[in-house]
Amino acid sequence: MDIKQIQELVKLINKTSIGEITIEEDGKKITIKQKKDPVQNIVSTTNLAPQPTAIPQPVVAAAAPPTSPKTTAAPKDNLITIKSPMIGTFYRQAGPGKPQFVNVGDEVTPGKVVCMIEAMKLFNEIESEVKGTIVKVLVDDASPVEYDQPLFLVEPA
Repeated sequence: MDIKQIQELVKLINKTSIGEITIEEDGKKITIKQKKDPVQNIVSTTNLAPQPTAIPQPVVAAAAPPTSPKTTAAPKDNLITIKSPMIGTFYRQAGPGKPQFVNVGDEVTPGKVVCMIEAMKLFNEIESEVKGTIVKVLVDDASPVEYDQPLFLVEPA
C-alpha cells in the first residue's frame, strides 16, 4: 500500500464515524485510529441528526426499526452481550450455501468465530471473547450494524 492510499484512508476515516480500521496486505499491517471517540450517525428514511456517543443506548434503539425489532430486546442480568467492534454489514455465514457460524443454543469459546462484518469491502471475522451458550441473535443476516451495537446474547458457562 502506498502513501497516497494511506492518505486517502485517513481522509475517509476523518469524514466518517469509523473509529478504527486495520488493513493487512502483503504481510504488512496498517491500523488507523481517530484521536477522539467515534460519533455514531444514524441513517434512516427520516433525516435524523447525528447522535452523540455519550448516550449509546438511544442510538441503538433508534437504529433498531430499520434492521429488526429483535435489536431492542433487553438483556437479562446474567447474560453477556457480544457487540460489534465496527460499522459494517453483519453476516451469519461465510458465504451463500455455507453453514452459519453460530445458532441459538450453540456453545462458544474465546476465539470462536461468531459472525463476519464487511467494512470497506473487507470481511472481518468477529470472535467470541467469552465462553458460554448463544441465547439470542440480535441482528438479521446482511443487516447494517453500528459500532458497539449488540449482536449476540451469551449465557456464560
